[in-house]
Amino acid sequence: MREILHIQGGQCGNQIGAKFWEVICDEHGIDHTGKYSGDSDLQLERINVYYNEAGSGRYVPRAVLMDLEPGTMDSLRSGPIGQIFRPDNFVFGQSGAGNNWAKGHYTEGAELIDSVLDVVRKEAENCDCLQGFQVCHSLGGGTGSGMGTLLISKIREEYPDRMMLTFSVFPSPKVSDTVVEPYNATLSVHQLVENADECMVLDNEALYDICFRTLKLATPTCNFLIPLCLNFTAVCTLYDIVVSLILNATIR
Repeated sequence: MREILHIQGGQCGNQIGAKFWEVICDEHGIDHTGKYSGDSDLQLERINVYYNEAGSGRYVPRAVLMDLEPGTMDSLRSGPIGQIFRPDNFVFGQSGAGNNWAKGHYTEGAELIDSVLDVVRKEAENCDCLQGFQVCHSLGGGTGSGMGTLLISKIREEYPDRMMLTFSVFPSPKVSDTVVEPYNATLSVHQLVENADECMVLDNEALYDICFRTLKLATPTCNFLIPLCLNFTAVCTLYDIVVSLILNATIR
C-alpha cells in the first residue's frame, strides 16, 4: 500500500487539518473513536493510505500535529475528532512564534524540530511503502511559515526520493490582521520552490470572494472550503484515478 504521512502545523494548518480529517473520516465511515461504522466495503478500500490499523480494531490517522504554543493543540484535543489521533503525535512548544518567520525557522522552531522529526520517523517506519508527505500550513504566521518550511527542508534531506506536497494558505491584505504576513510569505516561497514537489496555493482573498460572491455567505469561513480542496487531491491517491499517475509522472 502506498501510504501518505499528513503533517499539519501552526494555528491555521491545524484548524484546516482537523476539518480535513473530519471529511476523510466521513469518507471511510470512521467514527470519532476511530472505529469503523460504515455500511459499505468500498469505504475500507485503500484506508491504509491515511490510517494505521491498531490492534484494537481502531483506525488511527497517520498524522503529525505541531505548533509552537499549546492553545491550538488543546482546542483540537477537545474537538469532535480529538480522541482519534495518537497522543504522542502532538508536538508543541510553549512560547509561540509571534508571527515571526525567523523565530519559527531559526530559534523556537529549531529547538522543537528534532522532536517533530522523531515522530515523523516513527510514522514513516510503520509504513510498508511510503509514497510521500503532505503538509498543511499557512505562510502568514510564524509557525506555519517558518517552522513549516524548516520541517519540509529537513524531510527533503532525510527522504529525498519521497513526494512532498504542500497545501499552503497565502495571506492577503484584504483579510489580514498582521503587517508582517507579506514578509513571512516571501521568505517561505523560496523554501517551497527548493524543497516541495507540488504546492497547492490556497489564496485567502480568492477563497473569501468565492464565499461572498458565489456561495453568498454573510459571515464566511474558509475552514470548510479548504478541506474540500484537500479532499479532492486525496481522492486521487485513495482510488485508482489516472490523475494520481499524472501527478507522480509530472513531479518526477
